[in-house]
Amino acid sequence: MAQEDIYHISAFAFKVYDLVIRIPKGKVSSYGDIARALGEPGAARAVGRALNKNPFSPQVPCHRVVKSNGLVGGFFDGYNKKLRLLKQEGVKIKQNRVARECFYGF
Repeated sequence: MAQEDIYHISAFAFKVYDLVIRIPKGKVSSYGDIARALGEPGAARAVGRALNKNPFSPQVPCHRVVKSNGLVGGFFDGYNKKLRLLKQEGVKIKQNRVARECFYGF
């Protein structure tokens, strides 16, 4: 049985999770950066949808993915929890935006 059959997860979503798991504590990446790293530059929203359905949290730390403009963005457990998790990991946030030095590059 293929992995995607276990949780009804697409191959694309597994690729997203594989990248997100590499983002270290204290760093973030954007939906667009992940899409580009996958060779799908127009798939930022698809990355967001995959992370919204992430059954592997917290092992796949979807809270470490933010909007490309540094805004925290959505989270299945709520904005405040995502913000709290990021701050606990040492991510610098000023005026509701993640500091550029906290972005992780693939």
